[in-house]
Amino acid sequence: MPRKMIVGGAQIGGIQKAETREEVVARMMKLMDEAHEKGVEFLVYPEMTLTTFFPRFYVEDRADFDHWFETEMPNAATQPLFDLAKKYKMGFTFGYCELTPGGQHFNTSVIVDPEGGIVLKYRKSHLPGHAEYEAERTHQHLEKRYFLEGDTGFLVVRNQDVIMGNLICNDRRWPEAWRELGLQGVELVTIGYNTPSQNNLKAEEGPERRVYHHRLSVCAGAYQNSTYAVAVAKSGVEDGNHMFAGSIIVDPDGFVIAEAKGEGDELITAECDFDKCAFGKSTVFNFAMHRRPELYTRIVTQKAAKVEV
Repeated sequence: MPRKMIVGGAQIGGIQKAETREEVVARMMKLMDEAHEKGVEFLVYPEMTLTTFFPRFYVEDRADFDHWFETEMPNAATQPLFDLAKKYKMGFTFGYCELTPGGQHFNTSVIVDPEGGIVLKYRKSHLPGHAEYEAERTHQHLEKRYFLEGDTGFLVVRNQDVIMGNLICNDRRWPEAWRELGLQGVELVTIGYNTPSQNNLKAEEGPERRVYHHRLSVCAGAYQNSTYAVAVAKSGVEDGNHMFAGSIIVDPDGFVIAEAKGEGDELITAECDFDKCAFGKSTVFNFAMHRRPELYTRIVTQKAAKVEV
């Protein structure tokens, strides 16, 4: 039987520091209601869906920002979202900030099955930004200060008869992350992101170029691994800072098949035929036939670029 599913992307407009978890979850639930009305069976929310993007702010004591983190999932604030998804028999994924019992801080996303159970947890691997305050910046990007690099590796799970895997924001720019999922037969890659519209150390890299690079990364990753991809933003003005939108759904040929029109809360949908992933996986990207891992050792043994000629 064909494996077709209506997949949705739930873009979230800016979340201000004053907004509570409960207020944000209510917005998420409204989008889930709309998704249910449109027949969505799996819904993708952004990175750090529950809070403002606090790494733009600096505090000397990192523990002062522990209130942005979740110590359990689901918790009292998010349980209504899990309950609604179970009522609708809708799988979903979303990102949040995780504080482990051992005191570790991660940028995390989970995949939830239609019964409301977490079936995969992924922790962001490629942390952008910096760890210390940099006065030359118009705003800070302190992910390396507040989070540890993820320790899960790149995981997939078979959920709703589809092989799914997560990436988070900056991960989408790294082909190694996509290939790790592709080598596990991934058919749906979900990506949440919070991406500033301006690189404040490179004025000429404005919003248009940043959106182009976002789309390029997602379309290339989907094509080169013959997988659907859903990349969903938290976007618009947040605490006086702008993040671009550009949420998209991409097919296994690398074509955008749905995209957001605005910068606020918005649902995008597309019918995905996951049997279409098989063509690329059996032809151009037939890994068993064409890959040459014996020639790729530099990728896993060397970190920085070295010019030796």
